[in-house]
Amino acid sequence: MTSSSSPSKDTQADSAPFGGAESPRADALMEEDVAWSHEIDGERDGDQLDRSERAALRRVAGLSTELQDVTEVEYRQLRLERVVLVGVWTSGTVTDADNSMAELAALAETAGALVLDGLVQRRDKPDPATYIGSGKAQELRDIVLETGADTVVCDGELSPGQLIHLEDVVKVKVVDRTALILDIFAQHAKSREGKAQVALAQMQYMMPRLRGWGQSLSRQMGGAGAGGGGGMATRGPGETKIETDRRRIREKMAKMRREIAEMKTGRDIKRQERKRNKVPSVAIAGYTNAGKSSLLNRLTGAGVLVENSLFATLDPTVRRAETPSGRIYTLADTVGFVRHLPHHLVEAFRSTMEEVGDSDLILHVVDGSHPAPEEQLAAVREVIRDVGALDVPEIVVINKADAADPLVLQRLLRVERHAIAVSARTGAGMEELLALIDSELPRPKVEIEALVPYTQGGLISRAHAEGEVVSEEHLAEGTLLKARVHEQLAADLAPYVPAATA
Repeated sequence: MTSSSSPSKDTQADSAPFGGAESPRADALMEEDVAWSHEIDGERDGDQLDRSERAALRRVAGLSTELQDVTEVEYRQLRLERVVLVGVWTSGTVTDADNSMAELAALAETAGALVLDGLVQRRDKPDPATYIGSGKAQELRDIVLETGADTVVCDGELSPGQLIHLEDVVKVKVVDRTALILDIFAQHAKSREGKAQVALAQMQYMMPRLRGWGQSLSRQMGGAGAGGGGGMATRGPGETKIETDRRRIREKMAKMRREIAEMKTGRDIKRQERKRNKVPSVAIAGYTNAGKSSLLNRLTGAGVLVENSLFATLDPTVRRAETPSGRIYTLADTVGFVRHLPHHLVEAFRSTMEEVGDSDLILHVVDGSHPAPEEQLAAVREVIRDVGALDVPEIVVINKADAADPLVLQRLLRVERHAIAVSARTGAGMEELLALIDSELPRPKVEIEALVPYTQGGLISRAHAEGEVVSEEHLAEGTLLKARVHEQLAADLAPYVPAATA
């Protein structure tokens, strides 16, 4: 290994900016990166790599959305927030790093930004001061000047210190992945509860990152000590402006938590009513933009917003549905997940995610056309574990089968024991999915035969709504009912069970 602490010029990525033709030098570097990734997967580990290779910044091809053919006047009118993406590649293959950066680019575009460039640095771990190291931060500053960017977006959650130090070097606004996702949630939240949950998550994120300059950090009162000459009511240490801001944010957070708790009570009452009536519940969970809302619309005709963007719908939607055998159940669409979902959001949206934990069945929707569907499955299951829903039965619904690679579909169906391939757009596989839901929903345990008088027609209606009616025969004395029902309804029907079968 070399003893140099900075990469040589021969190993630095100096390819053309995204959108332009790459030089032969850049092609060679990309080939070296691919070979390098194979060596990582093989016998060599990260510590055996050359230091200059580990520290080099590498361009990620195919992320630019820069407009090439507009005049200067049109360009000024179309100008959005112009961003450069930067990530630290600590483990996995080069494909994994590129997929993570491609997702970050999609998040940035969903937030309304224009992605100019994307950079990845190979490191054992992020730099504790500037995330990518001081030397690479200077190179990033040069790229920001070259592209005319006004924001840098980092593919990870930065500490307050990293955020300050990196901004001091690049001289433009620095945003991390967590802040970007919070911004998207703030744009897409529509309901009162959704807005409150996003506001709580934003304040939790903001608390340790408050900053002030100049007089904003000065003391409001006192500051001259007990013997100061400031006059009455000015002695003592006083309270700084930043402390006042923190206190106000804590007060607002407490208020938001109370409001969310009150709104949660209403949802809990509705959920308890469904449980009391023995109505099974199915929750749709999955990666963002996997097609959960499309699937809900296809199964129930709910009319929920469908859009080809990340986190298009945030507010949970519960709709009534019916199985092919006539059983009634509820279908709930939940917020989409994403890898490295900020823990602030998981905590703030916990009351909404309880729909998943309290359900009888989870439809885990995955995008079959995605380059790495297995990563989506792992990211969603991590959040499902966080909300305590690992014991709930799961059906893996591989959506967008019409656009997926057949080999990928075969691989997923082979690996996932309980999976089905469907297309919410074309309707393919929907009948098979409905039949699978019917077979997986919890079934009433008690088999009963009762001769119900016509004056007790409400019991017959409950048997149809809460249980499974096997047969129904109208006799002179009443309705002879054979059904599978729950314990409570069985107790209500017990007085009408003929003595021979009791």
